[in-house]
Amino acid sequence: MRYAALLAIVMIGFACDRSPVDVDSMRNPAPAKRTGADALSTSVVMSGLDNPRGLAFGPEGALYVAEAGRGGSGPCVLLPRGEQVCYGPSGAVSRLWRGKQERIATGFPSHATATGEATGPHDVTLLGRGAAYVTIGLGFEGLPRTALAGVGGQFGWLAHLRASGRWRPTVDIAAFEFASNPDGGPLDSNPYGLLAEPGASVVADGGANALFRVAANGVVSTLAVFPSRSQGRSTDAVPTAVAVGPDGAYYVAELTGVPFAAEAAAIYRVVPGQTPTVAWSGFTTVIDLAFGPDGSLYVLEHSTGPVFFGLPGRLLEVAPDGTRTPVLEGLTRPGSVAVGPDGALYVSNHSTEIGAGEVLRIEP
Repeated sequence: MRYAALLAIVMIGFACDRSPVDVDSMRNPAPAKRTGADALSTSVVMSGLDNPRGLAFGPEGALYVAEAGRGGSGPCVLLPRGEQVCYGPSGAVSRLWRGKQERIATGFPSHATATGEATGPHDVTLLGRGAAYVTIGLGFEGLPRTALAGVGGQFGWLAHLRASGRWRPTVDIAAFEFASNPDGGPLDSNPYGLLAEPGASVVADGGANALFRVAANGVVSTLAVFPSRSQGRSTDAVPTAVAVGPDGAYYVAELTGVPFAAEAAAIYRVVPGQTPTVAWSGFTTVIDLAFGPDGSLYVLEHSTGPVFFGLPGRLLEVAPDGTRTPVLEGLTRPGSVAVGPDGALYVSNHSTEIGAGEVLRIEP
């Protein structure tokens, strides 16, 4: 059975697991702690965000964050795992520029659970002025989009965002998955990680277990498909992020699915036309990755153990020689990592909460 992308971050790979959740530990985990506190300076640079996910820097040096929103009053749909989600146009993109935080684009589709965990804008990327793109997730656990009456068709898209803040959906990523189904499993889509290149965008679809290329003319093609594996039960790869490495290849992070076994996540190296190969393994629920200017890879783990809820996340550095060093531990369900033009690291934290989301700046 396939365990693919569902709600927001965790639910990307949480299908069919109905074990009880310790909500209190999920909402009130231990605070983040620094590893090597003498060498780090950590500060909150953005706050009050709704389910903050992907981070990106624009050519002008501003920091952008995709907010999956807070859902709304409906319509609603009951997902196969027994949880209801309700729609609202509350997704957004916020910007931090010259010390000022503001929502520059609003009205993106969002659906959220009763606890506030949302699916909506998952990632944002910029390539020159006026060329910003946003992935809008789906996460319907294999249900057709029509299950969310009248508004389900707004989910599962790649959207173009103008400098004015106006945006429009441009490419239906979910429709491509439903038509081509590259991994051969049940039809499921949740566009998540995003990379902009000259003339194309690259999308990691956590539901499709695939990496898609979107050409400038809107034509979608499959770059790679990622394998499932046995962890006591069949579980999907659930790719969540894509970045270009110093060697020019794509590197793709995987969250993995139920049961989210510790140290079961890998980072794949993808060369178009070739079968993906494992570049690094032994990670847990990787939600994002980014390369530094010296070739170091920063890996963001959404949690640090197989029991997902209540366990802290952490940021790791993988040096060019393969040495792994914890950078920051005790994160609360982090969502994304970006390397700033100032040399600092930026992490979205509390990425599955309404109003409590934040962005941390980590300076060596």
